[in-house]
Amino acid sequence: MQVRSVVFLSVLMVLAGSLPATADGPDREQVEAALDQALRFFHDHCSHHGGYVWRYSRDLTLSEGEAETGPDTAWVQPPGTPAVGMTFLEAWRVTGKEEYRDWAVEVAHALVRGQMQSGGWFYRIDFDEDERKRWGYRDNIAFRPSRRKNRTNVTTLDDDVTPAAIRLLMQVDRELDFSDRQIHDAATFALDAILAAQYPTGGWYQNWDRYPKPASADEFPVLQASYPDDWSRIWLNDWPGRYFNNDNVSGNVIATLLEAWDTYEDERYLEAARQGGEFLIRAQMPAPQPAWAQQYDPKMHPCWDRKFEPPAISGLESQDVMETLLLLYRRTGEKRFLEPIPRALKYLKDSQVSDGRLARFYELKSNRPLYFTKDYKLTYDPDDSPTHYGFVVDSRLDAIAAEYARLSRGTRGADVTVSDSRDDVGREAAIAIGLLDRRGAWVDRRSMKGHRKASPEGVIQSETFNRNARILCEYLRATN
Repeated sequence: MQVRSVVFLSVLMVLAGSLPATADGPDREQVEAALDQALRFFHDHCSHHGGYVWRYSRDLTLSEGEAETGPDTAWVQPPGTPAVGMTFLEAWRVTGKEEYRDWAVEVAHALVRGQMQSGGWFYRIDFDEDERKRWGYRDNIAFRPSRRKNRTNVTTLDDDVTPAAIRLLMQVDRELDFSDRQIHDAATFALDAILAAQYPTGGWYQNWDRYPKPASADEFPVLQASYPDDWSRIWLNDWPGRYFNNDNVSGNVIATLLEAWDTYEDERYLEAARQGGEFLIRAQMPAPQPAWAQQYDPKMHPCWDRKFEPPAISGLESQDVMETLLLLYRRTGEKRFLEPIPRALKYLKDSQVSDGRLARFYELKSNRPLYFTKDYKLTYDPDDSPTHYGFVVDSRLDAIAAEYARLSRGTRGADVTVSDSRDDVGREAAIAIGLLDRRGAWVDRRSMKGHRKASPEGVIQSETFNRNARILCEYLRATN
């Protein structure tokens, strides 16, 4: 505790300007000790059967993901279970402490227990034995899918749920030299489901409730995106979408397939990633709006999804698509993946709203920004929008344009990331250490989101744990 007090005093001095901006940062042993304390607390006190959720009350009596959870439920959706597993793996890689790798293996086995017969993962995993009987988990041999909708056997690609689980399993599989049969089988079973679920056009649906069968090109023809002759301004609750970019579905799947190609050296994964890129090329809308929609129907027309997601050009998802195309070019060298980007960049830069950001939705053809009222009626006025959804998003166009320019000059190389200087990482590491409480927890000053029982004394969040622990790992790598 004496070491932590000294470090905390140093943090206060840095924040107060008493130390020069080029201070070396905390001692490596201090960082290793703080990292161990944080990892050990999170593993020993926040684990739900090897999985994790999003948020815990400070006293650990309440927990939640996107919904309330109990001690027998883990949350797959990042920053939950797979993201925490990645943090343990990162700590193992920079410290060599096998205990951290063992904890990542525990996370992988929790995901194995949550894998659906449909191939992937739902948002949550239930470990209560009676509750598990309702779900189509692979180890529930008594479960049989019905001909109707199987709500307890759903694989979702939404919010990086299944792709994130696959990536964690693959990385653990590789660290174990592919020796754990359960982990290896879960990863390849899920990847095979991703391949089977890919439509002839190269895109993916957001979810499915049984193990997928390849779709027919007669039913789902390969078409270029185009504008519908007309579209309803009222949500019809008919869910016509079949190909999804919403919440970066396509980008997350393509990145996962490229990592699978690296991990298993199976050309099928590279080919599926290429086909996903071909879908993104086809999905670019023609003039006057050469960008991308959130979702498309089988005719490749932008269409409704949820009641606040209309047929429209999307400022957020268009940026996601361009970043995925850049990734595909970096990995394959195929210039066709760069070709859609210049006209999309110009269109989106011309479409920025007054504060330099982008609207989430632009009306088809007119290009007027679209919003919703709090009772979910379409409007051009942003003043009465619901607060649960981002109808205006940050612009990443300058960074995308810079990367496009770099690649266009022939500088392909690996993925480029802009990292902080060692001084900056040192300051961030010192601050992270200073914010640890005596238990080794990072407590955020906010309340639970889903529980009616507020937690005004603060909450422990997986997102904060992942971020701060990785800052400490980055500092250890930089000072190695």
